[in-house]
Amino acid sequence: MSTRSSTTTQTPETTAAGPGNPSSASGDRADRLRTTPFSLLDRSRTRQGHPEAEALRDTVDLARHAEALGYHRFWVSEHHSVPGVAGSAPTVLAAAVASATSRIRVGTGGVMLPNHRPLVIAEQFGVLASLFPGRIDMGLGRSVGFTDGIRRALGTDKDAAESFAAQLAELTAYFTDGPRPHPQVHARPAEGLHVPAFVLATGAGADIAARAGLALVIADLRGRDAMRAAIDRYRSTFAPSPLWPHPYVIVSGTVAVAETRDRARALLLPEAWSMAYSRTHGVFPPLEPAESISAREPSLPPKQRDLYESALTGHIHGTEPEVAAQLDTLLTETAADEFLVTTSTYDRVGLMESYERLARVVGVAG
Repeated sequence: MSTRSSTTTQTPETTAAGPGNPSSASGDRADRLRTTPFSLLDRSRTRQGHPEAEALRDTVDLARHAEALGYHRFWVSEHHSVPGVAGSAPTVLAAAVASATSRIRVGTGGVMLPNHRPLVIAEQFGVLASLFPGRIDMGLGRSVGFTDGIRRALGTDKDAAESFAAQLAELTAYFTDGPRPHPQVHARPAEGLHVPAFVLATGAGADIAARAGLALVIADLRGRDAMRAAIDRYRSTFAPSPLWPHPYVIVSGTVAVAETRDRARALLLPEAWSMAYSRTHGVFPPLEPAESISAREPSLPPKQRDLYESALTGHIHGTEPEVAAQLDTLLTETAADEFLVTTSTYDRVGLMESYERLARVVGVAG
């Protein structure tokens, strides 16, 4: 099964049907979907009634499945002291994923740089890239811990994100031998290795990615006008770097595909409920079955109902033809170079089926 190159262009080729033929639009759509790499991010979400360790094993299993289906990348995330997420050590988990697979690119979505020293992160990715040459991606974010207690435990504070640009410059300089605060210090074995770097961003983060000359990962499908404005700024102000000679945009979001639109919507319920609950209780809980959440819907207090319904908006879901149309619209609007799918749900069988259906939709299935 072939894996697509990250330099794939997004311009659909002219179809044999021609612009006057009714099949031309569907042909253009198929071309657009099939020339756009699709990748997966798994947050190692815990599930009610299941041990936390199982979430990590599920992530590794999903990575194998993603590789077999032909997806381009598989990324893992970083969260600290969150009851609903087991993925707290992304470079460790990335090593496990890379060991369990052989072709798919593996990376982080992402390492939260304010929580770490740039030297240590450079060393960790240098080790990963040495052990799995040509397969490692370095996705970087600027979020800090959710609470004061977590931030203190991490040795940081809520203003640490303001130093992200400087930390980013120091980190990437270890790979490119560029100027850095400690020129006598070397990040071995990172120096001289080519590890693609990505900035996870919304708003101002897109401007940081442009100035640093790095790829952009942007995830805000509910605010598409703001997202497109950030992408436009990124492309127009991009400064080429040794890691990325040209702008590269990855749009990220939830995608759920099923036999019916209702079944696809059911896959969205656990994450939406978990998000709404966290906004009213300050705790991000493990995922619950969709059936339990549906039974609870009629009795939700008004505030929680509003948060829950808001959390259900902005996602791409439906049958295969419906999802194909939604993805085509998004890719056309953003001219994205790649799409990163970030779906989380309680039903692992339903999630696997969704990714299988999506693979057919976008043409990665063998």
